[in-house]
Amino acid sequence: MEEGFEDLIASYIENKVGISEHFLSRELAGNLKQNLLDLNQRNLLSEAGIGNSEKLSYDGAVRSDSIYWLDKKHNNVFENEFFAQIDAFIIYLNESCYAGITGYEFHYSLYEKGDFYLKHLDQFKNNPSRKYSMISYLNSNWLESDGGELMIHQENNNQKISPTQGKTVFFKSNELVHEVLVTQNTRMSITGWLKSD
Repeated sequence: MEEGFEDLIASYIENKVGISEHFLSRELAGNLKQNLLDLNQRNLLSEAGIGNSEKLSYDGAVRSDSIYWLDKKHNNVFENEFFAQIDAFIIYLNESCYAGITGYEFHYSLYEKGDFYLKHLDQFKNNPSRKYSMISYLNSNWLESDGGELMIHQENNNQKISPTQGKTVFFKSNELVHEVLVTQNTRMSITGWLKSD
């Protein structure tokens, strides 16, 4: 487990974008994917908004995915396993990098064919509590032709990241403009933020 943690931190320090190819085990990623598909089958996902509770809006021309917030109160065995891994990562991050993370929030994200999310930053102007963004992908057998890459924009160094199963991406929420390119296949992830309130 710590090898995946160190992969994220080392690549983040080198390039401002941490990537671990196998942060989630194949088994856990598969179980979370099935859980997301079950939630979608039961029509429990909601249209994703833009902004936070004080300035929340919905605009399908900017963002077209659907989401479902994870919560320990759900007492879902696979979500709890995911939370346990995030808890362990935060301890590791705080001890090795003095990050000062005190909490987090995560949701499932589902993009159907044709969905996208235009360029944006993850930190709200009226609330700076989000410190790091984390995205863990749940897509097995993802092909280049499926699209749906995460495009991170840095000066002279745009980075296109494919959403393959088990991969996790990690970066500062207030630093990097990014977008989700149009997907040609159903694209699933757990997306969230490490926070310091």
